Amino acid sequence: MPAINYKNFTLGVEEEYMVLDPVTRELKSHEQKIVQEGEKIFADKVKAEMHQAVVEVGTDVCKDADEVFDDISVLRKTILEVAESLGYSLGASGTHPFSQWQRQLITDHARYNEIVNEMQDAARSNLIFGLHVHIGMESRAMANHIVNSTRYFLPHVFAISTNSPFWEGRKTGYKSYRTKVFDKFPRTGIPESFESIEAYDNFTKLLMKTNCIDSPKKIWWDLRVHPSYKTVEFRICDVPLTVDESIAIAALFQAICAKISKLRSQNLNFIQYSRALINENKWRASRYGIDGCLIDFGKEEEINTRKLIEELLDFVDDVVDHLGSRDRLNVIHQILARGTGADRQLNAYQKDEDLIKVVDHIRSEFLAGITEKKF
Repeated sequence: MPAINYKNFTLGVEEEYMVLDPVTRELKSHEQKIVQEGEKIFADKVKAEMHQAVVEVGTDVCKDADEVFDDISVLRKTILEVAESLGYSLGASGTHPFSQWQRQLITDHARYNEIVNEMQDAARSNLIFGLHVHIGMESRAMANHIVNSTRYFLPHVFAISTNSPFWEGRKTGYKSYRTKVFDKFPRTGIPESFESIEAYDNFTKLLMKTNCIDSPKKIWWDLRVHPSYKTVEFRICDVPLTVDESIAIAALFQAICAKISKLRSQNLNFIQYSRALINENKWRASRYGIDGCLIDFGKEEEINTRKLIEELLDFVDDVVDHLGSRDRLNVIHQILARGTGADRQLNAYQKDEDLIKVVDHIRSEFLAGITEKKF
């Protein structure tokens, strides 16, 4: 039986932040000033996005969850300092509670102009903020196997990340409305399974040959084999309020990948379900977060979402210490107890139904858990 090299499962995290007017709490176009100043400090770790009210940061390739925590902590703290020095503020939420997308400026860049020209209002209204997690793989063939087998768990982890209950001044009734906004794009959502990496590559080549896409990067599924690196990229989650939550989610994705790889080394596999069935769970997660039920397709019955998440933690438990992520994963138990970002936003709103105070809560959580650490 081949031994698992747990060092292969490196991590990288990307977070997208809201740029805010500290007085009105509206989204505010920053004309890439934050990116320009951030690049002087971090080189290529701070990037512009399609909308000028968004800043994206990305970590280095990290060996474990602790290293990712330190990297994201420095990025959040420093980019907030840059933003405040320029008269802006930042927050981490899947959607802004009340800003109107029609009032936000698009970054003047050939790639973004092309997307807007093709997608029109679907692109202009795509003012959302996500968390992307990259997990290193030993090969692209293994990456394809991991994607096929981990699709089932996407709604479970997504439920933990839900952090966008408001949209354009309305309480939407969803714990993650961000996914409803992004659904307007093509090539989104739960991916199909592919029998081999060659089959996946042939699929992308066909899309490029027929001018559906000009780059595999325009496949925006919730989970994909990265077009350039030996990684899988999890794209389903809302950006969480806090660093601790982001790293817990990244560590859980890492543990799921390691567990599936371990099963593969034992000639075992987790049963694969159809995209249509997994989508049923994704819808439930977006609507109810951790407060509803997901379907256990093996038992063919509804199960409390919190219970299924606890079962998922038990499922990966035998690889967690090899990855050194037990402390980081313990944060998930805290989320199950106190609620997701969406739950906490809704709690802030319920006091006097003031969305300004919801934004203030989002801002107050941005550095939670890292403000006392020296960098």
